[in-house]
Amino acid sequence: MGIKMRQSFIAQLEELNNKVIKMGSILELSTNEMIDALDTIDVEKAKKIIARDDEIDLLEQQIERECINILAQQQPLATDLRKITSIMKIITDIERIADQCADISEYIIKLSNMPKTKAPADLGNMIEAMKKMVIDTIDSFVEADIEKASAVMEADDAVDKYFDNICKELSDVMQKVPSVVPQSICYLMVIKYLERMADHATNIAEWITFIVTGDLILG
Repeated sequence: MGIKMRQSFIAQLEELNNKVIKMGSILELSTNEMIDALDTIDVEKAKKIIARDDEIDLLEQQIERECINILAQQQPLATDLRKITSIMKIITDIERIADQCADISEYIIKLSNMPKTKAPADLGNMIEAMKKMVIDTIDSFVEADIEKASAVMEADDAVDKYFDNICKELSDVMQKVPSVVPQSICYLMVIKYLERMADHATNIAEWITFIVTGDLILG
């Protein structure tokens, strides 16, 4: 690859990197707004999150096309090839986390039409753990920080534990108070999506580790 071609290639990679960071920033916004909307059962905010999902989808498609074009037109070195192929995996997980923000928002709207009930005791803890995983994952991509990526992977166990605790609590509530079964089912779906968001954050952290080290540690 000549010097000019290499410079052009580096510029393309930088643009690709910036678009992934932009996608991550939009995801962080949707995640934060989803958490606020869930806390207050804010229908208007939930609708905004659902509408914003199209923006993430469009960015994913653009980045994927650019990755394919680079692979087709250039002859990337092994490290560059690793980054491009990993980015294609990362944007899929970002898009799925955004989908799950939208899915939770649909349940926020459903909950708004039901009598208000107390949220599960560990819901706040689960949300905070998941939120930190998503933010740290985005930061670890920006900074190529494998220590932060490793912390994200380790944090997934805590989210799984909160999920199990909340499932048990909701099961008990539904048996004791049948009138809140519809709300409890909504919260069961919410925590399932939260758990999946954490799983996708873990996937991204694994791909970031692969980009930086070359070690493929997919679980």
